[in-house]
Amino acid sequence: MPRAKGGFKTRQRRNRVLKSAKSYVGGRSRLIRTATEAVKRAMRYATRHRKLRKRDFRKLWIARIGAAAKEHGMSYAVLIGKLTKANVALNRKMLSEIAIQNPQAFSKVIETVK
Repeated sequence: MPRAKGGFKTRQRRNRVLKSAKSYVGGRSRLIRTATEAVKRAMRYATRHRKLRKRDFRKLWIARIGAAAKEHGMSYAVLIGKLTKANVALNRKMLSEIAIQNPQAFSKVIETVK
């Protein structure tokens, strides 16, 4: 049986890894074994942080809504509870945008649920 050398497919696979590691420093962008480890680790972090970004944005929206609700003498929890009882279908992202961009509209939303 003939000896299997690193041919087209092997080179293609290695080049794909090295292309992903293009901006890394030192051997991480040049040596295939080190680059493979670095790229795998980077992919793990990317996956983890895509999930974390969603949580971080939700925390930010809640903090903004809470601050805007405090100006009107209401806590965040009470505001959300009254919004659900009044069947106001505004998600937290939109509520925080309204609170920042258009405070008059946010005060009208609060008046609606009071």
